Amino acid sequence: MIYITGDIHGEVFRVAEAVDRYKITAEDVIVILGDVGMNYYGNNHGDRHRKKKLNKLGVPVFCIHGNHEMRPGTIDTYHEVQWHGGTVYVEDEYPNLLFAKDGEVYDLDGRKAIAIGGAYSVDKWYRLWMDMNWFPDEQPSAEIKARVEKKLEELNWKVDVVLSHTCPERYMPVEAFLSGIDQSTVDNSTEEWLGRIEGKLDYKAWCCGHWHINKRIDEIHFLFESYEVLDREIP
Repeated sequence: MIYITGDIHGEVFRVAEAVDRYKITAEDVIVILGDVGMNYYGNNHGDRHRKKKLNKLGVPVFCIHGNHEMRPGTIDTYHEVQWHGGTVYVEDEYPNLLFAKDGEVYDLDGRKAIAIGGAYSVDKWYRLWMDMNWFPDEQPSAEIKARVEKKLEELNWKVDVVLSHTCPERYMPVEAFLSGIDQSTVDNSTEEWLGRIEGKLDYKAWCCGHWHINKRIDEIHFLFESYEVLDREIP
């Protein structure tokens, strides 16, 4: 089965609890919709400690790129391999941790799923002020956007599932906006771009994280601490 959940921010215990609760095995896959927290420090001890624990669960964990983490393609310990029909980034030491390449399409339980990671950090200036990590390449680049759109054109703008970190602009959950953030300073260009894609795309479900809410509106599935099973809740 394919289990889908939202941001864990390095909290491996949340995944371990789900593995135990749902009896998830090595034959299944867990999809995390960004901000996994495994590439936050550039593969220093903190990252390796969490990767070791997550890998030890023995379940394939398929990760979309979030905004609060480094892109695995920029870390020299990762290499590309083929997995479920698409390219992923993996480290030999942690073979169960698989990181999607934006614009790739994966066969998940017979469904075509495209990965589109990245988002803007509304806490950017706080992070810089507090000397916390902020990643300039957190949002999809022009190159990534072109790759995504080219792939969708090849598919005649039809997929079964979109796996993204953030959501299309018209579905942005106002109720989840952080208080104290001047929304006029927020860069919504990724959501705007996803909105243009969503307007053209024939899809069955769109799953996203980022907003730290559990919600469903139309075919958009916002996931945070909840889990959905692909063949049960997504047609």
